[in-house]
Amino acid sequence: MRKGVEQTPVERVPEVWIDEGSVREAALSATERGRESGPTPKRRETKRPGELAPDVAAKVDDVLEPRRAARLKERLLQAQVALEGERFTDSLRMARSLAKEMPQVAAVHEVIGLSSYRLGKWRDAIASLEIARNLRPRVEDLPVLADCYRALRRWTEVDQVWAEIKESSPSHEVMAEGRIVYAGSLAERGDMRGAIALMARTASAPRRLKPHHLKQWYVLADLYDRAGDVRRARDTFRRIAAVDARYADVTARIASL
Repeated sequence: MRKGVEQTPVERVPEVWIDEGSVREAALSATERGRESGPTPKRRETKRPGELAPDVAAKVDDVLEPRRAARLKERLLQAQVALEGERFTDSLRMARSLAKEMPQVAAVHEVIGLSSYRLGKWRDAIASLEIARNLRPRVEDLPVLADCYRALRRWTEVDQVWAEIKESSPSHEVMAEGRIVYAGSLAERGDMRGAIALMARTASAPRRLKPHHLKQWYVLADLYDRAGDVRRARDTFRRIAAVDARYADVTARIASL
């Protein structure tokens, strides 16, 4: 029994919250058709393979008696593993069952929200991610939340979540995800100039090139193409190809320009 109260415009197929996923697939549809491949924020909790994060395990222990806590911690871990394995229907089913017994464990609502996100259930994802956000704020989940609001064209909420991401000084990867979502929302609102200006800030070559840099360059190139700036689009796609000629459909995009 409980001892107390505590605590991923058009169809898209977003990436999972905890998994790197396919960078090429992510970039391929990053801005086309409403950014079909969504944010891929990473979890920050420190844990060993096959275990819940220590803070999550401690929270379950705090709200349940020991025997029940041990059983439900195992079920929560199974739900997280299903989410990582892209078995979203399974992870959603398991997490929803857990929510009935642990309604104030944030990690349960995160699994529900991120599974719903991957299944294109935007309103369900928002509801669960907002609950998790109130119980345990995690900046890593904010790009996903913003993308859900974007899918529903709720621009005020997109603006608010983007502002929160910036104020949180997140990792470069999380900032990149948030920037891509926000730039896409600007483009969808008809502000192509603003979208390009936002993504153009990422155009400089970093000392150490990482996947999120190429992802942002691809989005910038795509925006240039959509805006009719063929020269800049071609140059940016070629820049990506110089690093990885197999990245997304970059070779085909260059050939089409």
